[in-house]
Parts: sequence; structure tokens; C-alpha cells
Amino acid sequence: MTRKKSGDKDKEKEIEKLSFEQAMERLEDIVVKIENGQTGLEDAISQYEYGCKLINRCRAILDEAERKIEMLDKDMSGRLRAKEVSGELSEEINEDEE
Repeated sequence: MTRKKSGDKDKEKEIEKLSFEQAMERLEDIVVKIENGQTGLEDAISQYEYGCKLINRCRAILDEAERKIEMLDKDMSGRLRAKEVSGELSEEINEDEE
């Protein structure tokens, strides 16, 4: 079994705080550097591993957004309301208040 270095834990905590847009921007930077040969082999491998973690973060954000969207249901008056999930109801959201 491999041990995680404290730096790895810090990077994982940092990644968990990123928004979708921030994670995508970092991914784009990694791709550009690797494609342009701006990194050595060891750094490219390290950046690739970091990029995989960023991809997982993006997927988690998208999965959560999809779950929230699936929970929303429009009633006849055009108001959005959350569907019941695990016995809990969320507050209604009125689109007309904007």
C-alpha cells in the first residue's frame, strides 16, 4: 500500500475547493504545457496525474448539478419545486421573482 505525502493531501484539499471553471482552466493549462513540450517527462507525468484529479473534480461537480436538476420539477403555475428525496422536501423556488 502506498502512503500519501502531505503535499498530496494539500493538493487534494485544494482541488476540492475549486469551482468547475477553475478546474477546467487548470486542465487547459496542463494540456497546453504538455502539448507544447514545455515540461520534462517527469513533470509531464506529474501534471497528467494532477489533471486526472482535476477531471474527477469536474465530474463530481457535474454529477451534483445533474442530481439537483433532476430533483427540480415545474408545477402548473410555472414555479420550480424540489421533488421529495429521502423524505426531505426543499423550499420552492419561484421563477417569477426575478
